[in-house]
Amino acid sequence: MSSEAETTSMNDSPVVECTDVVRTYARGSTGRLFSRQPGTSVTAVDAVSMAVQRGELVGLAGPSGSGKSTLLHLLAALETPDSGHVQITGVDTTSMGERGRTAIRRDHVGIVFQRFHLLPSLTALQNVALPMIEQGKGKRSRRRRARSLLEDVGLGDRLSHRPAALSGGEQQRVAVARALGGNPDLVIADEPTGELDSTASEAVLDLLADVATDHAVVVASHDPMAIDRMDRVLRLRDGKLTNGQTQ
Repeated sequence: MSSEAETTSMNDSPVVECTDVVRTYARGSTGRLFSRQPGTSVTAVDAVSMAVQRGELVGLAGPSGSGKSTLLHLLAALETPDSGHVQITGVDTTSMGERGRTAIRRDHVGIVFQRFHLLPSLTALQNVALPMIEQGKGKRSRRRRARSLLEDVGLGDRLSHRPAALSGGEQQRVAVARALGGNPDLVIADEPTGELDSTASEAVLDLLADVATDHAVVVASHDPMAIDRMDRVLRLRDGKLTNGQTQ
């Protein structure tokens, strides 16, 4: 195969792909997930297959409990499926240990958590720069990129503020900027506009759309504004996809 053909083939390969993934949790007799007591099991994701290419902004929609967050965790290599396979940039993460999956996330995945998970002792600038430290980037370059990303999400005047001094919406925007800090191939966002007013939501969605020009972005959301901005939407119910690759 020629060099040009190899490049074309790589560009055509999905950034993230899952095939027939199943994830089941134990439900104890108390009704709580993960209980040690005997009880039934709950299938959070049931034989789901999907692929996302570079340049796509893909939404996951569905009611609470439909499996959106669990599927995001599988796509981000935060969890492994009970069966099926997940590939990130062509690497099968399913049989990897935690160390291998951590390396994949560090080098290829940016995650916007629903609960933010900002470090309370660090400023907004330091929180955004943190993933770049793990990638070995120099102090000057990571501060410059962190500042630029915070300005992009409208927080250029909050660089030195710690999470406790930020509103919920501001913390959400810091979390989005942090996810982009390492220039990941794949961005996973769980309800990225959940704490934002319409103006801030538009800014975050604009940023994610810009990111999707060169990256793959997967967004789980209940927000109609966010869903309307997606290139295509996959709908989940009871852990199953209820539609194909359509808007």
